[in-house]
Amino acid sequence: MRAYSLDDVHATRKRKDSWWTVFLVDPVACRLTLLVANHTSITPNGLTRFSLILGMCSAICFASGRLVAGALLFYVSFMVDCMDGKIARLKGTGTAFGLWLDYVGDRIRVVCCAAGLASGQYVATGDVSYILLGAGVAVLDLFRYVNAPQMKRVREVVKENRLGRLAPVESVVTVGHPRPGEAPVAAGHTVHAGHAGHAGHVRPVEVITPREPLRVAGFENRDENPGEGRDGKRAGRGPRGGRRPKLPRRFGRLLARHRVRTHLISGIEFHAAVFVVAPLIGPVALMPLSVAAGVLLLLNEVVLIYRMWLFARVVPVMPLVQKAPRVSV
Repeated sequence: MRAYSLDDVHATRKRKDSWWTVFLVDPVACRLTLLVANHTSITPNGLTRFSLILGMCSAICFASGRLVAGALLFYVSFMVDCMDGKIARLKGTGTAFGLWLDYVGDRIRVVCCAAGLASGQYVATGDVSYILLGAGVAVLDLFRYVNAPQMKRVREVVKENRLGRLAPVESVVTVGHPRPGEAPVAAGHTVHAGHAGHAGHVRPVEVITPREPLRVAGFENRDENPGEGRDGKRAGRGPRGGRRPKLPRRFGRLLARHRVRTHLISGIEFHAAVFVVAPLIGPVALMPLSVAAGVLLLLNEVVLIYRMWLFARVVPVMPLVQKAPRVSV
């Protein structure tokens, strides 16, 4: 068995991740992944199943009113869930079924923990608002995970349509390379379909001119390097130049250096606020912290949908490819 190093494990981390994962989970998860990879034969699917079991135990603790134990078990469950992907990438043992299992396991864990937290607090206080809170947490989480793949699908369709608009027309005869038995064709002309084999009978065709790719600020990176302008110069000047990069751009570069995604509230932070931070603080923090995290997550989803709309509305659903006459064989 190959002996892996910590650098090998670090290479399996995602290029960008949530700040909760980067700062509060990965430092521990990477070292545990190293131990698991070097001293056990546990598979990624085995870790996913273990994570789901821990999540069920967390839900039981929440339902029985043991908030601290439930919060700690949820944190460990999420950490193990992060380890399965690292093991899969490190050893190359990932499977398509593992992707499905990981996805479904996450949803089961969240729904069960939301139900356990809501029922436990309702039994303890008799307040119906906790039932509504649990339902809201489950619905918001499911909406986010249903919406995310659909948004990805829209981006892929738009990018395919862009490529379709730039694709050359295969039916245009290449100048200087006539087919066997055909007369040479001048630039911008093709053989008439009804007069194949008659040399010199040509007519003009329209040739598609590649269009410059469309870009929408805020949804795609305009430049390879976010700190450079179109002319390759830095957006901000040096210490003596006076003008510096704007604060959002500098903040974005700071996050990128630490592998942190630019949207600071996502499903991971939402789960951490509801199932880890609030229970550790106590029952008094459950309602306000969960509501605040839910509102921030919903606002983030609205912003992402709006940016997707800006990105998608400038490209038609179907590629605008002009038809050119075909050459008869």
